[in-house]
Amino acid sequence: MADPTYTPPKVWSADTESGGRFASINRPTSGAREEKDLPVGDNPFQLYSLATPNGVKVTIMLEELLELGHKGAEYDAYTVNISQGEQFTSGFVALNPNSKIPTMEDRSGDKPFRVFESAAILIHLAEKFGEFLPTDPAARAETLSWVAWQVGTGPFIGGGFGHFYAYAPEKYEYPINRYAMETKRIFDVADKRLAESRFLAGDEYTIADMANLPWLAPFTTGDIYNDAKTFLSIDEYKNVGRWVKEISARPAVKRGRIVNKTWGEENQQLRERHSAADFEGKDI
Repeated sequence: MADPTYTPPKVWSADTESGGRFASINRPTSGAREEKDLPVGDNPFQLYSLATPNGVKVTIMLEELLELGHKGAEYDAYTVNISQGEQFTSGFVALNPNSKIPTMEDRSGDKPFRVFESAAILIHLAEKFGEFLPTDPAARAETLSWVAWQVGTGPFIGGGFGHFYAYAPEKYEYPINRYAMETKRIFDVADKRLAESRFLAGDEYTIADMANLPWLAPFTTGDIYNDAKTFLSIDEYKNVGRWVKEISARPAVKRGRIVNKTWGEENQQLRERHSAADFEGKDI
């Protein structure tokens, strides 16, 4: 049991036991822990991911591009089991030195190159295919602002509220209250914005919506962090709820949300994706 009166030492020790759900893989160092190559398919894009909120952003984007008829957006998606440390293999670290999902290799040209961090991948794909990122300077700035907003708020929701409310080995009032307050403030920002516009960046569906949906939607449906929906009174945010329902009904979003999913009902999981045929028989 952790001591609530804990006083930090002058110098933190790497031998300190962190505890919690991810204690077995958390270390204060980066780099590969195992020599292992990544699988590579035949499609222009190779995605290594998991259907977490950050991972789902990219599969939604790729499926939206395919929905529009961009055959050049075909991709192979391989599941990376982060709870077992698969993000620390030499092949994965070569594509993402930060060892976080998702990471992608663009093999569409003469020389393959990596793109890591979900926001960077969204922007790269949007610019490459000329979709979901406006060219008008004001609209583009608004879109990128909401993408950056998500990158900044995600850690408060996940590493903050989600960790202390659902995953920490002990429950402490201060961090739960601190991050519950911030998560509700984040929802309030989104709700007020969506009271004045159909989508986050305006009247047009963009990568701003793709970036934010996977983080906000599970709260509205009660599918994240135990009973967080009730605890945070998420039903208060009516405009967020309206936005979630509209976007979640898009066929590409339905497909993207099950790619690299390894939990829940079997017919709503797609551990690997190599072509549109892989979705046959799935409940989407």
